[in-house]
Amino acid sequence: MRNARWRRLPLPLLLIAAFALGGCGDQRILERIGFIQSTSYDLMPNGELKIAVAIPRLEAESNEKREVLSTTAPTSKQARIKMSRETSLQLVSGQLRVTLLGRSFAEAGIGNQLDTQIRDPAISPLMKIAVVNGDAEQLLNQRYSQHPRTDRYIERILEKEAGTHAIPKATLHQFVRDYYDDGIDPVAPMIRKAGKNIVIDGIALFRDDRFVYRLPPQDAMIFAFMRSRFKQGEIGINLQHQGAPREAVMVTSLVSQRSVKVSGSGPGTTVTVRVALDGTVLEYVGGLKLGKPKDLRKLERKIEAYVSGQAEAMMKNMQRAGADGIGIGAYVRNSMSYADWKRTNWRELYSQIDVRCKVKMTIKNVGKMK
Repeated sequence: MRNARWRRLPLPLLLIAAFALGGCGDQRILERIGFIQSTSYDLMPNGELKIAVAIPRLEAESNEKREVLSTTAPTSKQARIKMSRETSLQLVSGQLRVTLLGRSFAEAGIGNQLDTQIRDPAISPLMKIAVVNGDAEQLLNQRYSQHPRTDRYIERILEKEAGTHAIPKATLHQFVRDYYDDGIDPVAPMIRKAGKNIVIDGIALFRDDRFVYRLPPQDAMIFAFMRSRFKQGEIGINLQHQGAPREAVMVTSLVSQRSVKVSGSGPGTTVTVRVALDGTVLEYVGGLKLGKPKDLRKLERKIEAYVSGQAEAMMKNMQRAGADGIGIGAYVRNSMSYADWKRTNWRELYSQIDVRCKVKMTIKNVGKMK
């Protein structure tokens, strides 16, 4: 009789009942799943990995907003097995959003871990990568009174700073793409603990899969000019020379255009990077009267000289470190035949070429004044 009653029900009611019953089952499963949202990697003195994961807690009765597990193991998969024994949750990687690489781990080379994350179909290619200037597990495990969820705090800092081009946007997809491209090296933002907060500590430059050089935060926007074109950036510049009166300018609403020209071959290769900048002067301290066109042109020339000088000095440091985070190699490769490129020792040539930066600055307006 009961089966007959079910058969007499209209099809829409049967579907609604099926979805309702399925929803109840999913709810019970979700309570037992630990969605890893952040993970960290450090290299121990004995060669093992120290790995930590941050998991948000969903239970209403829980006073903690997250759970952090950490352990040491020869590989990340073995660490995952060990950590699963320490929690009542089933660990899954489908919500992994940030991977933190401790400086010791990044300096030793991260190629094996990249391979592991690429092979895992549960990990999104949009997962963010950042290098910690110090111990990544300690930074992830630290509680910051103003930010209940440290993992979410880190994710939002990286999103916000990448949106203003203060740091490069480093996702798993972009990092791996540059890693396998023989004309560019990968880069990632670098962060560190600063008292009760976490701060951006520059840009980590890699040579293949090894961290080799740190660009300071004040060079981040110069790096952005050299690496690609963009919109909506800002930069503060100290134009004061030794013994001269104080002079500084803040330029916002920046629009950057870039072109690269390669001439010559071998050690005599010259690469010229031309950067066109448009922006608004939001603040100026100095002796120029920006309402006068002549003084406005003087300020533009000063900004051009500053950016050009900083960019060329930055490139020399990158060449000494052997890190081609700008992607100069891709333009040199495209300027020659495939056979010539394969015969070229790019690492050796990169340190010898002459990289020049030419900047054209156009100030669109000076705040309310035009």
